[in-house]
Amino acid sequence: MLCMCGLMLTQAQAGDLRAIVTDGVDQSLPDAVVLATPLDATAIRTAHPADKVLDQIDKQFVPYVTPVYVGTAVRFPNKDNVRHHVYSFSRAKKFELPLYTGTPSAPVVFDKPGVVTLGCNIHDWMIGYVYVADTPFFDKTGTDGTVTISELPPGEYQARVWHPRMEMPERSTVKRLSIAKTGVTAVTWHLALNRELHPRRAPIAGQRGY
Repeated sequence: MLCMCGLMLTQAQAGDLRAIVTDGVDQSLPDAVVLATPLDATAIRTAHPADKVLDQIDKQFVPYVTPVYVGTAVRFPNKDNVRHHVYSFSRAKKFELPLYTGTPSAPVVFDKPGVVTLGCNIHDWMIGYVYVADTPFFDKTGTDGTVTISELPPGEYQARVWHPRMEMPERSTVKRLSIAKTGVTAVTWHLALNRELHPRRAPIAGQRGY
């Protein structure tokens, strides 16, 4: 699903980008953010992006990876029956939502591009990511490792991909491609991944009610 962000496009003069992302053993890789940046930046006209919601369910961030366009406001409702303390120390966005239940009154605005790593001070295993895109043409792969970004204005693009566990830097994934006025342009990435290191999920002594 493409973040349209008020793009002024006509379907008659727009193409699609279909991306396939696999891991080092050719297995489908979900939660990979694929981005397409037009080399002619004047082709983009945007409006204010719509707000997003990033839930906390069963002591997990849902979804695990949330791509948003720069300037997007994100709400963090806590749907658990315990309190959470959401925070990030990432350069792209530093913030804290002290212990709370329900939904904080004010959303968090992600106003700089980059990767924002989320955590919870109470539940160490809670890790999530907000990817703040500098282009309105982006989406993330599903369980089958594919994603289609629709209705791109025709022209030259740089496409790239990001995943939380990728070994190589994001800049090394850049590929140049052409989008035609109609039809589908396909691109594939094979990403070597770092080993997944997640803190063990376990009850925390003395934290009942948290």
